[in-house]
Amino acid sequence: MQPYRGSKTTLCAGCGHNAISERVIHAFYEMGIEPSRVIKLSGIGCSSKSPAYFLGGSHGFNGVHGRMPSIGTGAVIANQQMIAVGTSGDGDTGAIGIGQFVHLMRRNLPIIYIIEDNGCYGLTKGQFSPTADVGSKLKTGVVNDLPPIDTCALAIELGASFVARSFSGDKKQLTAVLKAALSHRGTAMLDVISPCVTFNDHVGSTKSYAYARDHDEPLGEIDFIPYFQDIDVEYEAGSSHLVKMHDGSQLLLKKLEAEYDPTDRLEAMRILHETSRRGEFATGVIYVEPDKEDFIELLNLVDEPLATLPLERVRPPKAVLDEIMEELR
Repeated sequence: MQPYRGSKTTLCAGCGHNAISERVIHAFYEMGIEPSRVIKLSGIGCSSKSPAYFLGGSHGFNGVHGRMPSIGTGAVIANQQMIAVGTSGDGDTGAIGIGQFVHLMRRNLPIIYIIEDNGCYGLTKGQFSPTADVGSKLKTGVVNDLPPIDTCALAIELGASFVARSFSGDKKQLTAVLKAALSHRGTAMLDVISPCVTFNDHVGSTKSYAYARDHDEPLGEIDFIPYFQDIDVEYEAGSSHLVKMHDGSQLLLKKLEAEYDPTDRLEAMRILHETSRRGEFATGVIYVEPDKEDFIELLNLVDEPLATLPLERVRPPKAVLDEIMEELR
């Protein structure tokens, strides 16, 4: 278990980000994924410190504020055999990094993109971030007048093939969502409500522990069944929805009340808008498109890591250049 753990956290005691790190550790361990196969990527912010606290036996790169998607794209293209996990915050993603986030989602790069969403800038004394809800209050009493960016709705609209939202305090749901994301081939975007205990856990905040617990609206109970396990689940007809993932794994979504199909993009957008209008968070797997072609397939790359290819396979000989120049005369 030790290679799956990281260094001792320096985040505030009770920070939701630490709970997310614990879920990442358990998901990778239970899936039997060697940490040496993983590259961890991050930008700047409290959330971007998180990779230091999980999968100590993996590779890591801490990039410039908001620029993690570019680094992740380069790393995955250079070696598609690696499993990329990007950790970002609502400020790192929704503000300075919004342009990079947009293009990462539309490319459907194979990466797990975790947004540790606390609605504030924890490193700079708790100012509102772009995901802060209208009417949310700071500890100083200042009220947010701007509408939030819904990263889940944005990701679905732009083309991400796996979109989910969870709460750092919901261990069972978050672990199941992470396991499903690990089996998915394409961009798996996870927005995790992760309360900031220092600056945004007070009455009036819509990203506090109390508010998140009271306004969590699960779309259903989630069971993840790896491809190497037999499916032996009893359920009534029409009460569950089974989604076959890219690697043969199964995602079993058990309905709570309303019928919900996570492969229906329009229904996913409707659910996000409806729950937001009620001041609630729709949690669980919101949208999944398991058969969508990913960025590596679109580029038609060879299976071997590009960094290991010999020079004669990546650099055309002089005769090829001479032929091109001759055609241009």
